[in-house]
Amino acid sequence: QVQLVESGGGLVQAGGSLRLSCAASGRTYSKHAMGWFRQAPGKEREFVAAITWSLGTTYYADSVKGRFTISRDNAKNTVYLQMNSLKPEDTAVYYCAATTRSSPYYYTRPDTYDYWGQGTQVTVSS
Repeated sequence: QVQLVESGGGLVQAGGSLRLSCAASGRTYSKHAMGWFRQAPGKEREFVAAITWSLGTTYYADSVKGRFTISRDNAKNTVYLQMNSLKPEDTAVYYCAATTRSSPYYYTRPDTYDYWGQGTQVTVSS
């Protein structure tokens, strides 16, 4: 089992920044990649970004490219999501997740992730 705990959400004005953190514990050696997803009210959970644990290869949704940066700290077993130039449409509950799958084909699909955090609310006011 892998436990994931997110932090760093909050309320910010449009154009502002937030940094989300996700600390992993437990059988952390089993995870191959970490991802961030978000879910707005009435919408499906959508992919935001992912990073492989060993090489740090990153993947982004088109909607956040150039504004969000995913990174990881192997020593702390923590993954981060730096969010800049935030827009009201970024408002959602943000979840981090871990997958044991090694193919990038799976990284954008929430149904292929094995472990999930509890989520943290991000609200961007206009």
